[in-house]
Amino acid sequence: MSLTITDLEQLQTEHPEWQMELVEGKIIVMGPSDYESEEIGTRLSTFLNIWVMSRKLGRVTGSSAGFILPRIEEDDSEKRNLRAPDVSFVKAERLKKTKRDFVELVPDLMVEIKSKSDRIKPLEEKIELFLQLGSTVGMLIDPDKLTVTVYRLNQAPVVMQNGDILTLPDLLPGWELAILELWPPEFE
Repeated sequence: MSLTITDLEQLQTEHPEWQMELVEGKIIVMGPSDYESEEIGTRLSTFLNIWVMSRKLGRVTGSSAGFILPRIEEDDSEKRNLRAPDVSFVKAERLKKTKRDFVELVPDLMVEIKSKSDRIKPLEEKIELFLQLGSTVGMLIDPDKLTVTVYRLNQAPVVMQNGDILTLPDLLPGWELAILELWPPEFE
């Protein structure tokens, strides 16, 4: 049985504490992230939001913001995917007013952060799907290797590490972030 977004919304009403995605008619219940992965996502969101909000460039959201992706098969109106990247950015002109619902669009930037239990291949496949559907940039942050891989459609991935500076001139002209700033600090 193939489930729909309506089915997911009903399940979400019954279990508001669950974080879920709808992938090809199947509901995927997401476990909580490990602490470090979530902190990295919060750090990235903060750095992005400071730049984006002060310039009114768009909207930055975290791992609970759901995106209804374009239909996979045009003749199957019920086969919709509802996905939630760990961090997302949508340009202001594409989402002028926020919504009290899932949004039917693909974010301009989507970021996945490898948690302790994640495998890389499914994360790369999710990034590739978003790029094929219209995201400009996808990023995979791997705290285990201390790397950030930047993906663009039909281009070779760019792997960045400590000492590198992340820029996204096609989305956020002038914004820069030292990769080292993503990793949580150690307090003495």
